[in-house]
Amino acid sequence: MASSYTKAVWVYGRNPVLEALRAGQARRVLVARGVEGWLLRELERLGAEYTLVPRIELDALLRTTHHQGIAAEVADPPYASLEEALRLAEARKEMPLLVALDGITDPRNYGAMIRSALALGAHGVLSEERRAAPLSPLALKASAGAALRLPVVRVKNLPRTLKALRPLVLVVGSEGQGMRRLVREGCDELFRIPIREEAESLNAAVALGIALYQAALARSVG
Repeated sequence: MASSYTKAVWVYGRNPVLEALRAGQARRVLVARGVEGWLLRELERLGAEYTLVPRIELDALLRTTHHQGIAAEVADPPYASLEEALRLAEARKEMPLLVALDGITDPRNYGAMIRSALALGAHGVLSEERRAAPLSPLALKASAGAALRLPVVRVKNLPRTLKALRPLVLVVGSEGQGMRRLVREGCDELFRIPIREEAESLNAAVALGIALYQAALARSVG
């Protein structure tokens, strides 16, 4: 494996790579020999230049076998600004709806929550620089490309950011610790999702999906 590969930022999986190409964020694409013909045809339709490599090289580069035979180098994790999220709401002619994640450190959860936010009409996902999972290749794959289509914002201080925001923000705490005190005190309302006792708790990504669905229903009725 060429040493220049290992210093790059990579996304992997079919949907994340295709979204990176559509967004013009992919620098180069590596494809495992033997992938399905439809994937190569889609790459060609998008005008992507790609290099065929042995699958074992992708395994070594990405340190996983769950790459679906394709990876793309991107310049940097595609973080956006808070202003971009608010402009998206304005472009849609909708009241802003943001998601704030407090202490979500699992990259799979992080990616899944970004995917739910995109699917259910949110305009951006916020998290804090120090207390959150990074927008890593694993998170990008878990988002199924949603992180390349929705503003994903990193802020220095989440409690301070929440105080400055006027739009509706759904805040989700971590499964273990919940929301921090300062974050919780910055919320206008607190709610729990009623579940059966034997279930004990919900996955944070599932809880967010339920809350966003309720928000979407309320907006459609209103």
